Amino acid sequence: LFHEENIDEYYDLGVFDVCDNLSTVALIGGIHETVSSLHMKRWRNHMIQEMNQINVTLPRIPSAQKTNVIRWWLQSVHSRFEHYKTKHIQVLKEVTVLLELALWKARLDDDDDEGGDDSFEAPAKKVKVDVDRTRIERRITSGANIVIKNVLPFLELK
Repeated sequence: LFHEENIDEYYDLGVFDVCDNLSTVALIGGIHETVSSLHMKRWRNHMIQEMNQINVTLPRIPSAQKTNVIRWWLQSVHSRFEHYKTKHIQVLKEVTVLLELALWKARLDDDDDEGGDDSFEAPAKKVKVDVDRTRIERRITSGANIVIKNVLPFLELK
């Protein structure tokens, strides 16, 4: 709906201005599924409210103004959706980092429980370098790349 290249031409013609009985507009396509996959319930509720607002407002609008009101409403819904989509992507990036760090820590804790290095604090600098190398190796072998690859598809927008 938002990607129509010629939609402004229809608006410029005032296509809805002669529709005295126009009282309901329904969004079609995948927007409802996409909105339902937004991370925060508050975002979903706000988007649903924004999408339904036209059907509350439109019956009270004089016919001559319906095209402009619908144009404003579509722009508002689109702008709000893009805002929440951007925030959703930011949350996913943060969650990915936290998940990777949690898996790395779990790997380090497992190694400690299995009799690995008793402590990462070492009196000698040479041992400290080896500890750092061990920590980096544990991060690489923590399995985060596999887990994240399989978890993220469930969190992405549809």
